[in-house]
Amino acid sequence: MNTPVAEFAEHFVPLRDGLRMYCRDYGAVHAAATPVLCLPGLTRNSKDFESVAVWLSAGRRVLTPDLRGRGRSDRDPNWQNYQPLTYAQDVVQLLDALQVPRVMLIGTSLGGLIAMIMGLTASQRLAGVALNDIGPEVDPAGLARIAGYVGLLPAVTSWEEAVSQARLVNGVALPEFTDADWLRFARLTYREDEAGRPVLDMDPKIGDAARRVSGPAPDLWMLFGALQSLPLLVLRGETSDILSAATVAKMAQRKPDLQQVTVPRRGHAPTLDEPVAREALSAWLKRVP
Repeated sequence: MNTPVAEFAEHFVPLRDGLRMYCRDYGAVHAAATPVLCLPGLTRNSKDFESVAVWLSAGRRVLTPDLRGRGRSDRDPNWQNYQPLTYAQDVVQLLDALQVPRVMLIGTSLGGLIAMIMGLTASQRLAGVALNDIGPEVDPAGLARIAGYVGLLPAVTSWEEAVSQARLVNGVALPEFTDADWLRFARLTYREDEAGRPVLDMDPKIGDAARRVSGPAPDLWMLFGALQSLPLLVLRGETSDILSAATVAKMAQRKPDLQQVTVPRRGHAPTLDEPVAREALSAWLKRVP
């Protein structure tokens, strides 16, 4: 996992409830190609896409926001707003503020759920969707694993401890990572507090929201159906406990032109630095003129 040279503009976009949403803006603003929007997973932030954004920004504008409660976006005093429909509304407001009419959307895990919601509520903003290790059925075992640690991890006091904690939580999904990879991973996931100690770059209340979901679960197959007319790519980690091979097969039955790729030796979720993932993303982007 090579460290990219990242050059980007920064935006702080006011949202309808007074919070501010942070976004990195890579590449040529006036590039002819459709911009790419990258949305991260539940506990992650815009830094996850540094390498991908630098790679894509040679010919495209690339936007990588922090969802509310993560990174440099404001934390929400009402933790019940940490839910996918709110995030989808925030993303549309971000695109409006930056005057971006349509995007190719890459969504990792939660980011992919947001993409599916936008397919139903803001379809005119999407030119194509790439779902990274997420689909219309989510494995309960993976959900239980995530609920068991989000917002509950003990505090660390050094970067060595942060690296060890990151490896403990994610090691099964990323078995080939070197020590240098894990240090970079930790630097993307933690930030330093005023005392210079690493802290997870997210509001712990996000975990409360994830564990206290109430009401009936939405029909994600209906949301997936809203993406039928779009160029659609699904990437699945070979050992994922969130997206099963059986679910991908069902997706392909419902959308015969679905582009599907399994990323070997990866769990939840691929980093998108893998060669097979880059090849798949390149082919997907070429499907939009």
